[in-house]
Amino acid sequence: MGVLSNRALMAALDAGHLVIDPRPAPGPEERDTPYDTISVDLCLAPEIFIPPSGMSLTFDLRTAGIVQTLRRVYERREIGESWTLQPNEFILGSTIERIELPLSDRCLAARVEGRSSLARTGLLVHFTAPTIHPGFTGNIALEMINLGKIPLTLRPGQRVCQLIVETVEGEPIRADSQFQGQRQATG
Repeated sequence: MGVLSNRALMAALDAGHLVIDPRPAPGPEERDTPYDTISVDLCLAPEIFIPPSGMSLTFDLRTAGIVQTLRRVYERREIGESWTLQPNEFILGSTIERIELPLSDRCLAARVEGRSSLARTGLLVHFTAPTIHPGFTGNIALEMINLGKIPLTLRPGQRVCQLIVETVEGEPIRADSQFQGQRQATG
């Protein structure tokens, strides 16, 4: 297993082993590219989901139904021009881009990580469970929290996380997750 370079990312996109829609541009040879040496930046979608305040609710993490509960109780908001994320505030967002990692004889997996420049402000993006399994199709949910002491401004379309793509040894047996095909952060 190995991490794909920016050249290998472009080749995987061209060959259909990786789909990112819309495809990030410009390419790695251009200025202001979203491609780093081993990653590609993804952008924040214009809607977020906010946990309820003042509601008495406890998630039983041993049972199924988390996705249904999130959909029922989290409040959907359009960011508009911007959203101010207060210190210690937690929200769910997602990427504009839809990712697809087709199962094939050359399977890929990926990880989504926050960007170090944003982490230095106190913003944690997708801070647990970063793995995107082979066979996944959908937009990537982003758990975001401001651990800094200063409010942070988020804008739709801003580069907020990075996708790191890896090769998979052997072809896995497909095992869909509850998040397969997700289009919004709540699943």
